[in-house]
Amino acid sequence: MTSKTHHLFTSESVTEGHPDKVADQVSDAILDAILEKDPQGRVACETLVTTGLTVVAGEVTTSCYVEIPKLIRETIKGIGYNDPDFGYHWENSGVVIAIQEQSPDIALGVDTGGAGDQGMMFGYATDETEEYMPLPILLAHKLARRLSDIRKQKLVNYLRPDGKSQVTVEYNDGKPIRIEAVVIGAHHSPKVTTPKLRSDIRALVIDPVLPKHLVDKKTKLFINATGRFEVGGPMADTGVTGRKIIVDTYGGMGRHGGGAFSGKDPSKVDRSASYAARWVAKTVVAAGLADRCEVQLAYCIGVRDPVSIMATTFGTGKVSDDTIVKAIRQVFDLTPAGIIRDLKLRRPIYKKTAAYGHFGRNEQGFTWEELDRVDALRRAAGWSASRNSNGSHAYAPARLVPKAGKR
Repeated sequence: MTSKTHHLFTSESVTEGHPDKVADQVSDAILDAILEKDPQGRVACETLVTTGLTVVAGEVTTSCYVEIPKLIRETIKGIGYNDPDFGYHWENSGVVIAIQEQSPDIALGVDTGGAGDQGMMFGYATDETEEYMPLPILLAHKLARRLSDIRKQKLVNYLRPDGKSQVTVEYNDGKPIRIEAVVIGAHHSPKVTTPKLRSDIRALVIDPVLPKHLVDKKTKLFINATGRFEVGGPMADTGVTGRKIIVDTYGGMGRHGGGAFSGKDPSKVDRSASYAARWVAKTVVAAGLADRCEVQLAYCIGVRDPVSIMATTFGTGKVSDDTIVKAIRQVFDLTPAGIIRDLKLRRPIYKKTAAYGHFGRNEQGFTWEELDRVDALRRAAGWSASRNSNGSHAYAPARLVPKAGKR
C-alpha cells in the first residue's frame, strides 16, 4: 500500500491599497480607458508609486485621446488614498507621464495576427474547490477582499487602504484537510489599540471567511504580529506594476510564465495566453479528465500558432496527458487572434482583475472562467460522464458508458 503524503502549503494576497496593487490598477485603468474608445489600441504601460508620486511609462499606440493624469488620480481616489496623512494622496501627489509609441518592429508581427512577443505561459486548475482554484490562494484573496470591504463599508473607522493576508493549509494525500495558520496585516490609524484591532479583524474578517470545518484549536492566527501597522501604502514601500505575479495567479501552487499581466493589451500573449491556459486547464478538470491540470503554452513573436502545448495532470488523469493535449488542439483555437476573439478580450474589463487575483472569479468579464467547452473536450478525449447514485459524477471512457435505456 502506498503511504499518504502530508505537507503544508502557504499562499498570500494583498489588498487593493497595497503599493504594488495600486500600480497594477493604475496601469489597467489606462488600458481600459483606451480600449473603451479604441478596441484595437496597443498598450504596454508600467506604473511606479512612492511617497507623493506616481510615474507611468510605456508604449501606447492608439487613435484616441485619454486624459491620463486625471484617470490616475481618479483611480488612486477610488482605492482610498484620500487623506494627506497617508503620505500618498489622489489630489496632492505628483504625476509623471513618459509614454511613447509602440516599436514598429513589434507591430510587424502583431498586425499579421502573430504573437506580440516570445514566451511561455501557464494555466492551472484543481478540483479541491468549487472555483477550481487551490484553497490557500482562494482563502487569502477572500480575506484580503473582506479586509477592504469592512473599510469601505465603514464597519470600522480606523482602517487604511494597505493590507496583506496569508493562509497555510495542511494537505493529506493531495487534499486539504485543515487550516494551519492565518496571517493578517491591517493598515490602520494611530487611534485604534492593538487589542481592539485584533478583536475586530478576528470577528469581521477571519471568522466570516474561513470554512469552519477546516479550523480547529491548533489553527494559529497572527493579526498585525508586530503590533502596529500605521505607516503603509506607497509611503512605506515603493510599488511597481507586475510585482505580485504569484498573488495574481495560483499562489505558487501552479507555475508562472515569464511575464506579468497588468497594463498589457490582449495582443500581448503574456496576458491573453495566460488567460487561455487557465481556461483550458479549468475545462480539463471540469470535464473530469483529471483532478489537477497544468497547461503550458509557448509562442514566438510574429508567429500565429503556439510553438508548444503541454498538459500535465500530475498522475490524476483519467486518460493520458498526450490524449488531453490532442483534445485541446482540437477544441481550442490558441492563436492570439483566436484567444482574443473567443474570450472577448478587446473590452475594458481589466482594472477589476488587478486586485484579488485574475483567476477563480465567476464575475462578469472573466470569460476565461467559463466552462463552455467541457462537453466538446470530453468528446474529443473520448470520455463521457455518468452520474453515481449518490449524485456525484463518475467518469469513464465514452465506449464504456451504456447508452440511455440499455443495460
